[in-house]
Amino acid sequence: MSSSTSDRHRLIADVGGTNARFGWQAGPGEPISDIQVLQVAEHARLQDAMRHYLDGLGRGVPSAVAIAIANPITGDQVHMTNAAWSFSQSAVKAEFGFTTFRLLNDFTALALALPGLPANQLRQVGGQTPAPRAPIGLVGAGTGLGVSGLLPVGETGWMPLAGEGGHVTMPAITARERVVMDGLAQRYGHASAERLVCGQGLLDTFGLLCQADGVGPGAVHSAAEVTEAALKAHHPQAVEALTMFCAVLGTTAGNLALTLGAHGGVYIGGGIVPRLGAWFDSSPFRERFEAKGRFKSYLANIPVWVITSAQSPALLGAARSLDSLG
Repeated sequence: MSSSTSDRHRLIADVGGTNARFGWQAGPGEPISDIQVLQVAEHARLQDAMRHYLDGLGRGVPSAVAIAIANPITGDQVHMTNAAWSFSQSAVKAEFGFTTFRLLNDFTALALALPGLPANQLRQVGGQTPAPRAPIGLVGAGTGLGVSGLLPVGETGWMPLAGEGGHVTMPAITARERVVMDGLAQRYGHASAERLVCGQGLLDTFGLLCQADGVGPGAVHSAAEVTEAALKAHHPQAVEALTMFCAVLGTTAGNLALTLGAHGGVYIGGGIVPRLGAWFDSSPFRERFEAKGRFKSYLANIPVWVITSAQSPALLGAARSLDSLG
């Protein structure tokens, strides 16, 4: 790779447990272009995936990099929860010679993008009109379960939250959920929200329901196949698994809305829910979102939107994190 031709150029990335999305930004405020999706499992290291993208682009090494990653950021060393990549932030910066290297949680980055999302990239699922300058919640399921939010700062600013709310202990509401939660706890030692509300969780739920009912999985052997079988009503336990997935996501989102006082609304991101379309709207999600006893009316007014953007908004949020550095 040749050296950078401009100190304004930026490499922007959104790294999940399955896919790593890379994009190029010519400078602050410029559109993110040349987006490419790489499979995490096909590259031994983050650096290898970055080098593959930059070599293919042929524009040299940019001055600044911002990477949104599906992992907590607690120090220089990063060991991904749902992928095999491990790296030192300082070592990556030195290896490429970046002037600025910004690493942030992927849902923190997605939260930063929320205020700028256009209406045509959102689909509302219940609730009324958001309160202005009120806290906002964010939750989304994919390879894992991401949770974040935004708190208003001053008249126009926002403070994103960096937490790991997807790993909270998940209570069972119904007897069938108890069957699944007990099975997940026995298998993994802890039945967190993420253990059910993610791609692997959907497959695990399906398998545990089949086991409880003494039936075989048929031709269903992946999370995508569970979803397809559910949407086409080809397998009763697949329908139940996807229904439970949406219900528990509703409980999780309602918990988040109560915790943050999210009268600015709750956004649903991640790769799974946007693909469900109208099926999700008629699922138990909204009922469970509001099922908080005395606080049902409190939650009934809070709008929920599914993020339907074709391009990952976390890329925009990562770029905005560089803007905040000045």
